[in-house]
Amino acid sequence: QKKQKYSATRRLHLKSKLLKKAASLLVAECEEKKQEKERVINESNPPLKLSGLSAQELQDLCRELHQKIDVADEARYDMEIKVGRNEKEIQTLSQKITELKGTKRPNLKRVKKTTEDMLGACTDTSKLRKSDFKANLKTVKKEDEKREEVTDWRKNVEAMSGMEGRKKLFNAGQ
Repeated sequence: QKKQKYSATRRLHLKSKLLKKAASLLVAECEEKKQEKERVINESNPPLKLSGLSAQELQDLCRELHQKIDVADEARYDMEIKVGRNEKEIQTLSQKITELKGTKRPNLKRVKKTTEDMLGACTDTSKLRKSDFKANLKTVKKEDEKREEVTDWRKNVEAMSGMEGRKKLFNAGQ
């Protein structure tokens, strides 16, 4: 039997410490991402100083901002197009890979053959046995179903009409 290096309580204690450490690292990573995002935004777009500007200067500032927005939108659009192309290319390549692999064939089970079957495959006796197959079947005699004679329906209706017909039906039912 293999001895365990740590007891169950020791393992539980280590696991809880690892989880606490991972949680603290995750929080620190999120903070770093936020700071990096703020830094990049501040570099690309410095804070605006609007106080003390005339109407003409404000209009020029708006035009500059609109031009920056247009440039950013064009870059975003170009990136979306590139991503779309790459996704299509990945999809077609993965489809080609699956086509090249082909479908997986199932494992076939071995069929045990007797020596007679193996010998029969080599000789013509197997063909004779196959043709003799119908001779070994039992013959079944079919019983002829009793069919009612087809008569003219008008005569039957005339015979059953009136009180005499009802009397015949009543007697037939008893």
